[in-house]
Amino acid sequence: MKIIIGGAGEVGTYLSKLLTEEDQDIILMDTNDEKLNFPNSYEIMTVEGNPTSIHDLKVAGIKNADMFIAVTPEESTNLTACMLAHNLGAKKTIARVDNDEYLQARNLELFLNIGVDSLICPETLAAREIISALKQPWIRQWWDIAQGKLILLGAKIRMNAPLVNKYLHELGSENRIYHIVAINRKHDTIIPSGSDQILPGDLVYFMSTPEHIDTVKKLAGKEDIQIQKITIMGGSRIALRVCDRIPKNVSVKLIEIDKAKSYKIAEKVESNILVVNGDGRNTDLLIQENIKNTDAFIALTGNSEANILACVAAKNFGVPKTIAEVENLDYIQMAEKLDIGSIINKKLIASSHIYQFLLRADVSTVKCLSFANAEVAELIARPGSKVTKKLVKDLRLPKDMTLGGKITDGKAEIITGDTQILPGDYVVVFCMNTSMRKLEDYFN
Repeated sequence: MKIIIGGAGEVGTYLSKLLTEEDQDIILMDTNDEKLNFPNSYEIMTVEGNPTSIHDLKVAGIKNADMFIAVTPEESTNLTACMLAHNLGAKKTIARVDNDEYLQARNLELFLNIGVDSLICPETLAAREIISALKQPWIRQWWDIAQGKLILLGAKIRMNAPLVNKYLHELGSENRIYHIVAINRKHDTIIPSGSDQILPGDLVYFMSTPEHIDTVKKLAGKEDIQIQKITIMGGSRIALRVCDRIPKNVSVKLIEIDKAKSYKIAEKVESNILVVNGDGRNTDLLIQENIKNTDAFIALTGNSEANILACVAAKNFGVPKTIAEVENLDYIQMAEKLDIGSIINKKLIASSHIYQFLLRADVSTVKCLSFANAEVAELIARPGSKVTKKLVKDLRLPKDMTLGGKITDGKAEIITGDTQILPGDYVVVFCMNTSMRKLEDYFN
């Protein structure tokens, strides 16, 4: 595919690097040529130009573009660029926006009519991820697959967990209620086989169904945590979107260091949210605000280091659930090593939602896992495709690919070696970045 990306900011640059690993034909545009310098190892064509310039879009080859993605910091620029790109020949367009109102279903047709096929709002997506993490606080990461009929979750395995030191072949049974699809260990991702062992400290990814989540929780050695009191550090746009989505029976304290901003936020939020003017990194302030009785601490300032350190402090005070926004990709592994809880990264979230448009196979969901160098895809098995011709154990799948679950006639099923994939099945695949492009060979 020929993909033109307008905007060489953090999202555009990260997405460009990610797509080069999929052998996509990438052209990155920006008005600032200093942002367009890449190491020779990245096969990215760059064009110094304005994505809202008809001339510059033509120079970039917009007429033959399969997709145009506008991810500059300005939503008006992105919408205008997509409108122009559509009218100049781009087959699909995606615009990054900041306004929640644009995402409402009644407004989507309006944008389709002007040439914008899809909208993404990183802040809104991040807020949804945080709310999901609060609903299941023992889980590091959670994804609903196929409208929630299948669940993919990541959980840290503690020393007392029943799964510790078990080999995967010891966990097999005819009526499988979960499938371990990946293990993240000391920054390395393992697509496991029966000979792999689960060790303390592993971040294990399970595929299961909603009715068996409690069983997975017990196997991971986790306990229930009731989230009734939440402390949020930072009055960012993500924080405000989180506040809008938190149930009204939950008590929230939002700590904002800027005095004027804290007053403005206090005027907007619901009565269950108390706005405190102060520095959330100040341990005396945290003690004063009764941090020891907080069920969840969420750090959402624009400073990744401050967010990580604040969550470490909250953990030391005994807060059971911590969530940190970490926008610096280099710090994610450090955050995992410090065991601070859930990590939110807008670049990864936005990229994962853009990714679903970039495979020729019938992919309806793709996620870029922030703790694993891997993707999750939900695909339709076409009639006559390779994946339907043999039992799963006889398919000779690549070592860095596994099939987690499937939906047949609306019914969810966890996949084992003896599973037969049928034409029309929705299949959930977990694989490393390098195997993502191999999916078409099996499903088309």
